Amino acid sequence: MTYDFTRCPDRHRTGSLKWERYSGRDVLPMWVADLDFVSAPEIVAALQQRTAHGVFGYTIPPRSTVEAVLEYLQTCHGVTATAEQIVWFPGLVPALNVACRAFVQRGEEVLTCTPVYPPFLSAPQNADVGLRKVDLAEKDGVWNIDFDALENAVTSQTKLFILCNPHNPVGRVFPEATVARLAEFCRRHQLILISDEIHCDLVLDDLPHTSGLKFAGPDGPPVVAMFAPSKTFNLAGLACAFLVIPDAATRRTFQRAARGLITEINAFGYAGCEAALRHGWPWRDQLLDVLRSNRDRLETFIASSLPAIRAWHVEATYLAWLDARELHLPDPAKFFQDHGVGLSDGVPFAAPAGFLRLNFGCPRSQLEAALARMAQALNSR
Repeated sequence: MTYDFTRCPDRHRTGSLKWERYSGRDVLPMWVADLDFVSAPEIVAALQQRTAHGVFGYTIPPRSTVEAVLEYLQTCHGVTATAEQIVWFPGLVPALNVACRAFVQRGEEVLTCTPVYPPFLSAPQNADVGLRKVDLAEKDGVWNIDFDALENAVTSQTKLFILCNPHNPVGRVFPEATVARLAEFCRRHQLILISDEIHCDLVLDDLPHTSGLKFAGPDGPPVVAMFAPSKTFNLAGLACAFLVIPDAATRRTFQRAARGLITEINAFGYAGCEAALRHGWPWRDQLLDVLRSNRDRLETFIASSLPAIRAWHVEATYLAWLDARELHLPDPAKFFQDHGVGLSDGVPFAAPAGFLRLNFGCPRSQLEAALARMAQALNSR
Protein backbone atom coordinates (compact mmCIF):
# COMPACT_ATOMS: atom_id res chain seq x y z
CA MET A 1 0.00 0.00 0.00
CA THR A 2 1.22 3.50 -0.82
CA TYR A 3 0.54 6.21 1.74
CA ASP A 4 0.09 9.90 1.00
CA PHE A 5 2.76 12.14 2.55
CA THR A 6 2.23 14.99 0.10
CA ARG A 7 -0.41 16.87 2.08
CA CYS A 8 -1.84 17.33 5.55
CA PRO A 9 -5.36 18.43 6.55
CA ASP A 10 -5.71 21.98 7.78
CA ARG A 11 -4.69 21.86 11.44
CA HIS A 12 -5.91 25.34 12.32
CA ARG A 13 -8.66 25.45 14.96
CA THR A 14 -7.97 21.86 16.03
CA GLY A 15 -6.21 22.75 19.26
CA SER A 16 -2.83 21.99 17.67
CA LEU A 17 -0.01 23.27 19.87
CA LYS A 18 2.18 23.51 16.80
CA TRP A 19 -0.17 25.58 14.67
CA GLU A 20 -2.05 27.61 17.29
CA ARG A 21 1.18 29.31 18.40
CA TYR A 22 0.92 31.47 15.26
CA SER A 23 -2.86 31.68 15.04
CA GLY A 24 -3.95 34.56 12.86
CA ARG A 25 -0.44 35.10 11.47
CA ASP A 26 1.17 33.95 8.24
CA VAL A 27 3.88 31.88 9.91
CA LEU A 28 4.77 28.32 8.94
CA PRO A 29 5.29 26.32 12.16
CA MET A 30 8.55 24.40 11.84
CA TRP A 31 9.31 24.11 15.54
CA VAL A 32 7.83 21.53 17.96
CA ALA A 33 8.52 17.83 17.19
CA ASP A 34 5.12 17.01 15.73
CA LEU A 35 4.64 15.57 12.23
CA ASP A 36 2.40 17.31 9.73
CA PHE A 37 1.21 14.00 8.30
CA VAL A 38 -1.98 12.00 8.80
CA SER A 39 -1.26 8.99 11.00
CA ALA A 40 -1.28 5.51 9.49
CA PRO A 41 -4.78 4.45 8.41
CA GLU A 42 -4.30 1.20 10.32
CA ILE A 43 -4.00 3.24 13.52
CA VAL A 44 -6.97 5.41 12.62
CA ALA A 45 -9.04 2.26 12.01
CA ALA A 46 -8.06 0.84 15.40
CA LEU A 47 -9.12 4.07 17.11
CA GLN A 48 -12.41 4.06 15.21
CA GLN A 49 -13.00 0.47 16.32
CA ARG A 50 -12.31 1.45 19.93
CA THR A 51 -14.71 4.37 19.58
CA ALA A 52 -17.43 2.05 18.27
CA HIS A 53 -17.30 0.10 21.54
CA GLY A 54 -18.80 3.17 23.19
CA VAL A 55 -17.47 2.64 26.73
CA PHE A 56 -14.41 4.60 27.83
CA GLY A 57 -13.92 3.79 31.49
CA TYR A 58 -10.70 3.55 33.46
CA THR A 59 -8.38 1.33 31.45
CA ILE A 60 -5.59 -0.98 32.57
CA PRO A 61 -2.95 -2.14 30.08
CA PRO A 62 -4.63 -4.69 27.79
CA ARG A 63 -2.68 -7.93 27.62
CA SER A 64 -2.50 -7.70 23.84
CA THR A 65 -0.92 -4.24 24.07
CA VAL A 66 1.68 -5.41 26.58
CA GLU A 67 2.49 -8.36 24.32
CA ALA A 68 2.87 -6.00 21.36
CA VAL A 69 5.38 -3.92 23.33
CA LEU A 70 7.41 -6.96 24.40
CA GLU A 71 7.48 -8.27 20.83
CA TYR A 72 8.50 -4.83 19.56
CA LEU A 73 11.39 -4.56 22.02
CA GLN A 74 12.68 -7.99 21.05
CA THR A 75 12.16 -7.75 17.31
CA CYS A 76 13.21 -4.14 16.70
CA HIS A 77 15.84 -3.61 19.38
CA GLY A 78 17.01 -7.04 20.55
CA VAL A 79 15.82 -6.41 24.11
CA THR A 80 14.18 -9.12 26.16
CA ALA A 81 11.82 -7.70 28.79
CA THR A 82 8.93 -8.95 30.90
CA ALA A 83 5.48 -7.51 31.46
CA GLU A 84 6.43 -6.64 35.06
CA GLN A 85 9.28 -4.45 33.83
CA ILE A 86 6.98 -2.21 31.75
CA VAL A 87 5.75 0.99 33.39
CA TRP A 88 3.07 2.83 31.42
CA PHE A 89 3.13 6.61 31.47
CA PRO A 90 1.22 9.44 29.76
CA GLY A 91 4.43 10.84 28.30
CA LEU A 92 8.19 11.03 28.58
CA VAL A 93 8.24 14.59 29.94
CA PRO A 94 6.33 13.61 33.11
CA ALA A 95 8.53 10.52 33.31
CA LEU A 96 11.67 12.70 33.30
CA ASN A 97 10.19 14.83 36.04
CA VAL A 98 9.23 11.84 38.17
CA ALA A 99 12.70 10.35 37.71
CA CYS A 100 14.31 13.50 39.12
CA ARG A 101 12.00 13.33 42.12
CA ALA A 102 12.39 9.59 42.61
CA PHE A 103 16.17 9.24 42.46
CA VAL A 104 17.60 12.65 43.41
CA GLN A 105 17.29 14.41 46.77
CA ARG A 106 17.86 18.07 47.63
CA GLY A 107 21.54 18.78 47.62
CA GLU A 108 22.11 16.13 44.95
CA GLU A 109 22.25 16.59 41.21
CA VAL A 110 21.50 15.36 37.71
CA LEU A 111 24.08 15.14 34.92
CA THR A 112 23.35 15.48 31.21
CA CYS A 113 24.97 16.58 27.95
CA THR A 114 23.99 19.74 26.14
CA PRO A 115 22.54 21.04 23.92
CA VAL A 116 19.54 18.88 24.67
CA TYR A 117 15.75 18.67 24.67
CA PRO A 118 14.65 21.40 27.15
CA PRO A 119 12.72 19.13 29.60
CA PHE A 120 16.07 17.49 30.44
CA LEU A 121 17.03 20.87 31.87
CA SER A 122 13.73 21.88 33.47
CA ALA A 123 12.97 18.56 35.20
CA PRO A 124 15.78 18.90 37.78
CA GLN A 125 14.74 22.50 38.41
CA ASN A 126 11.13 21.40 38.92
CA ALA A 127 12.33 18.81 41.45
CA ASP A 128 14.46 21.43 43.24
CA VAL A 129 17.67 19.48 42.68
CA GLY A 130 20.94 20.40 41.03
CA LEU A 131 21.89 20.10 37.38
CA ARG A 132 25.33 19.66 35.86
CA LYS A 133 25.68 20.24 32.13
CA VAL A 134 28.53 18.96 29.97
CA ASP A 135 28.76 20.14 26.39
CA LEU A 136 28.75 17.57 23.62
CA ALA A 137 31.99 17.61 21.64
CA GLU A 138 31.71 18.46 17.94
CA LYS A 139 34.54 17.61 15.58
CA ASP A 140 34.53 17.42 11.79
CA GLY A 141 30.75 17.67 11.73
CA VAL A 142 30.15 14.82 14.20
CA TRP A 143 28.78 15.21 17.72
CA ASN A 144 30.07 12.93 20.48
CA ILE A 145 29.99 12.62 24.24
CA ASP A 146 33.01 14.21 25.88
CA PHE A 147 33.93 11.56 28.44
CA ASP A 148 36.86 13.49 29.83
CA ALA A 149 34.54 16.38 30.59
CA LEU A 150 32.03 13.98 32.17
CA GLU A 151 34.71 12.60 34.47
CA ASN A 152 35.61 16.12 35.52
CA ALA A 153 31.98 17.07 36.09
CA VAL A 154 30.66 14.10 38.08
CA THR A 155 30.70 14.37 41.87
CA SER A 156 29.65 12.27 44.83
CA GLN A 157 26.35 14.17 44.77
CA THR A 158 25.56 13.15 41.18
CA LYS A 159 22.86 10.47 41.18
CA LEU A 160 21.34 10.44 37.71
CA PHE A 161 22.53 10.69 34.13
CA ILE A 162 19.96 11.49 31.43
CA LEU A 163 20.84 10.37 27.89
CA CYS A 164 19.03 11.36 24.71
CA ASN A 165 19.66 8.72 22.03
CA PRO A 166 19.01 9.29 19.18
CA HIS A 167 19.84 12.81 20.15
CA ASN A 168 17.49 15.76 20.04
CA PRO A 169 18.48 18.31 18.74
CA VAL A 170 21.78 17.32 17.07
CA GLY A 171 20.35 14.23 15.30
CA ARG A 172 23.15 11.88 16.37
CA VAL A 173 22.80 8.11 16.70
CA PHE A 174 25.39 7.23 19.31
CA PRO A 175 27.40 4.10 18.42
CA GLU A 176 27.20 0.99 20.58
CA ALA A 177 30.71 1.59 21.91
CA THR A 178 29.67 5.05 23.12
CA VAL A 179 26.54 3.76 24.88
CA ALA A 180 28.57 0.93 26.42
CA ARG A 181 31.18 3.39 27.69
CA LEU A 182 28.47 5.64 29.10
CA ALA A 183 26.86 2.68 30.87
CA GLU A 184 30.22 1.79 32.40
CA PHE A 185 30.66 5.41 33.47
CA CYS A 186 27.28 5.28 35.22
CA ARG A 187 28.05 1.93 36.86
CA ARG A 188 31.40 3.14 38.15
CA HIS A 189 29.94 6.33 39.60
CA GLN A 190 26.77 4.61 40.86
CA LEU A 191 24.46 6.65 38.65
CA ILE A 192 21.06 5.59 37.39
CA LEU A 193 20.96 5.84 33.59
CA ILE A 194 17.81 7.40 32.18
CA SER A 195 17.79 6.64 28.45
CA ASP A 196 15.27 8.62 26.39
CA GLU A 197 14.89 6.60 23.19
CA ILE A 198 11.73 8.16 21.80
CA HIS A 199 13.32 8.72 18.36
CA CYS A 200 14.84 5.24 18.10
CA ASP A 201 12.57 4.18 15.23
CA LEU A 202 13.38 7.29 13.19
CA VAL A 203 16.96 6.45 12.23
CA LEU A 204 17.49 7.83 8.72
CA ASP A 205 20.97 6.49 7.98
CA ASP A 206 22.06 2.85 7.84
CA LEU A 207 22.98 2.81 11.52
CA PRO A 208 21.89 0.58 14.40
CA HIS A 209 20.18 2.04 17.44
CA THR A 210 21.71 0.77 20.68
CA SER A 211 19.32 0.74 23.61
CA GLY A 212 20.63 1.50 27.07
CA LEU A 213 18.78 -1.64 28.15
CA LYS A 214 21.51 -3.77 26.58
CA PHE A 215 23.81 -2.78 29.44
CA ALA A 216 21.37 -3.18 32.32
CA GLY A 217 21.87 -6.03 34.77
CA PRO A 218 24.23 -7.12 37.54
CA ASP A 219 27.30 -5.82 35.72
CA GLY A 220 25.72 -2.56 34.59
CA PRO A 221 23.93 0.45 36.04
CA PRO A 222 20.22 0.59 36.85
CA VAL A 223 18.54 1.66 33.61
CA VAL A 224 15.24 3.39 32.96
CA ALA A 225 14.63 3.29 29.19
CA MET A 226 11.85 5.44 27.79
CA PHE A 227 9.86 4.73 24.63
CA ALA A 228 6.68 5.98 22.96
CA PRO A 229 4.99 5.65 19.57
CA SER A 230 4.30 9.38 19.56
CA LYS A 231 7.19 10.69 17.44
CA THR A 232 7.38 7.83 14.95
CA PHE A 233 3.65 7.50 14.34
CA ASN A 234 2.48 11.06 15.17
CA LEU A 235 0.44 10.03 18.22
CA ALA A 236 1.58 12.59 20.80
CA GLY A 237 -1.99 13.68 21.49
CA LEU A 238 -2.89 10.17 22.67
CA ALA A 239 -0.52 10.54 25.65
CA CYS A 240 0.84 7.00 25.82
CA ALA A 241 4.44 6.02 26.59
CA PHE A 242 6.12 3.05 28.20
CA LEU A 243 9.23 2.74 30.31
CA VAL A 244 11.31 -0.38 30.74
CA ILE A 245 12.88 -0.64 34.21
CA PRO A 246 14.52 -4.06 34.63
CA ASP A 247 15.71 -3.65 38.22
CA ALA A 248 12.82 -4.27 40.64
CA ALA A 249 14.04 -1.90 43.37
CA THR A 250 14.59 0.92 40.87
CA ARG A 251 11.16 0.27 39.41
CA ARG A 252 9.45 0.37 42.83
CA THR A 253 11.18 3.64 43.71
CA PHE A 254 10.04 5.20 40.45
CA GLN A 255 6.46 3.98 40.80
CA ARG A 256 6.29 5.21 44.39
CA ALA A 257 7.32 8.70 43.32
CA ALA A 258 4.61 8.74 40.63
CA ARG A 259 1.84 7.42 42.88
CA GLY A 260 -1.13 9.76 43.14
CA LEU A 261 0.37 12.25 40.68
CA ILE A 262 0.26 10.50 37.32
CA THR A 263 -3.04 9.49 35.79
CA GLU A 264 -3.82 6.23 34.02
CA ILE A 265 -3.30 5.88 30.27
CA ASN A 266 -6.54 6.40 28.39
CA ALA A 267 -8.19 3.71 26.29
CA PHE A 268 -7.25 5.40 23.02
CA GLY A 269 -3.59 5.62 24.01
CA TYR A 270 -3.38 1.86 24.43
CA ALA A 271 -5.33 1.22 21.22
CA GLY A 272 -3.14 3.56 19.20
CA CYS A 273 0.08 2.19 20.66
CA GLU A 274 -0.84 -1.42 19.90
CA ALA A 275 -2.01 -0.64 16.37
CA ALA A 276 1.20 1.27 15.69
CA LEU A 277 3.49 -1.50 16.92
CA ARG A 278 1.55 -4.28 15.18
CA HIS A 279 0.48 -2.66 11.93
CA GLY A 280 2.24 0.69 11.49
CA TRP A 281 5.61 -0.39 10.09
CA PRO A 282 4.84 -0.16 6.34
CA TRP A 283 3.66 3.41 6.94
CA ARG A 284 6.77 4.13 9.03
CA ASP A 285 9.05 2.76 6.30
CA GLN A 286 7.54 5.11 3.71
CA LEU A 287 7.73 7.96 6.21
CA LEU A 288 11.47 7.37 6.55
CA ASP A 289 11.87 7.71 2.78
CA VAL A 290 10.05 11.05 2.90
CA LEU A 291 12.11 12.27 5.84
CA ARG A 292 15.38 11.25 4.16
CA SER A 293 14.38 13.15 1.05
CA ASN A 294 13.38 16.21 3.08
CA ARG A 295 16.60 16.04 5.07
CA ASP A 296 18.73 15.83 1.96
CA ARG A 297 16.87 18.73 0.37
CA LEU A 298 17.25 20.82 3.52
CA GLU A 299 20.96 20.14 3.85
CA THR A 300 21.61 20.83 0.16
CA PHE A 301 19.55 24.04 0.20
CA ILE A 302 21.30 25.43 3.26
CA ALA A 303 24.74 24.68 1.81
CA SER A 304 23.90 26.33 -1.52
CA SER A 305 21.45 29.11 -0.66
CA LEU A 306 22.01 29.85 3.04
CA PRO A 307 25.78 29.41 3.36
CA ALA A 308 26.03 31.61 6.45
CA ILE A 309 23.98 28.99 8.33
CA ARG A 310 25.68 25.76 9.34
CA ALA A 311 23.63 22.57 9.37
CA TRP A 312 24.79 19.24 10.74
CA HIS A 313 23.93 15.98 9.03
CA VAL A 314 20.84 14.45 10.63
CA GLU A 315 21.34 10.72 11.30
CA ALA A 316 17.99 10.34 13.06
CA THR A 317 14.85 12.31 14.00
CA TYR A 318 13.20 14.87 11.72
CA LEU A 319 14.89 17.81 13.45
CA ALA A 320 17.76 19.81 11.99
CA TRP A 321 20.19 21.68 14.24
CA LEU A 322 21.35 24.97 12.74
CA ASP A 323 24.06 27.44 13.70
CA ALA A 324 23.05 30.91 12.54
CA ARG A 325 25.63 32.88 14.53
CA GLU A 326 27.42 34.08 11.39
CA LEU A 327 24.31 36.02 10.46
CA HIS A 328 25.03 38.31 13.43
CA LEU A 329 21.36 38.70 14.21
CA PRO A 330 20.38 39.68 17.76
CA ASP A 331 17.58 37.08 17.73
CA PRO A 332 17.58 34.70 14.72
CA ALA A 333 14.41 32.89 15.83
CA LYS A 334 12.47 36.16 15.98
CA PHE A 335 13.98 37.34 12.70
CA PHE A 336 12.78 34.28 10.79
CA GLN A 337 9.45 34.30 12.60
CA ASP A 338 8.92 37.89 11.50
CA HIS A 339 9.53 36.62 7.96
CA GLY A 340 7.02 33.80 8.19
CA VAL A 341 8.98 30.78 9.53
CA GLY A 342 8.56 29.60 13.10
CA LEU A 343 11.70 27.82 14.32
CA SER A 344 12.78 26.67 17.78
CA ASP A 345 15.25 28.98 19.48
CA GLY A 346 18.37 27.09 20.57
CA VAL A 347 18.76 28.91 23.90
CA PRO A 348 16.23 26.71 25.80
CA PHE A 349 18.33 23.71 24.66
CA ALA A 350 21.29 25.23 26.58
CA ALA A 351 22.96 26.31 23.35
CA PRO A 352 24.59 29.68 22.77
CA ALA A 353 22.42 32.40 21.28
CA GLY A 354 22.21 31.98 17.51
CA PHE A 355 21.30 28.29 17.27
CA LEU A 356 17.99 27.11 15.82
CA ARG A 357 16.10 23.85 15.37
CA LEU A 358 13.98 23.18 12.27
CA ASN A 359 11.35 20.45 12.03
CA PHE A 360 11.32 18.97 8.51
CA GLY A 361 8.63 16.39 9.27
CA CYS A 362 6.12 17.86 6.85
CA PRO A 363 5.02 17.67 3.21
CA ARG A 364 7.75 18.75 0.79
CA SER A 365 5.68 21.72 -0.33
CA GLN A 366 5.64 23.09 3.22
CA LEU A 367 9.39 22.59 3.59
CA GLU A 368 10.06 24.31 0.26
CA ALA A 369 7.90 27.26 1.27
CA ALA A 370 9.74 27.61 4.56
CA LEU A 371 13.17 27.44 2.93
CA ALA A 372 12.14 29.99 0.30
CA ARG A 373 10.94 32.36 3.02
CA MET A 374 14.22 31.97 4.92
CA ALA A 375 16.26 32.73 1.81
CA GLN A 376 14.08 35.70 0.92
CA ALA A 377 14.38 37.02 4.47
CA LEU A 378 18.17 36.97 4.33
CA ASN A 379 18.30 38.42 0.83
CA SER A 380 16.11 41.32 1.90
CA ARG A 381 18.38 42.44 4.73
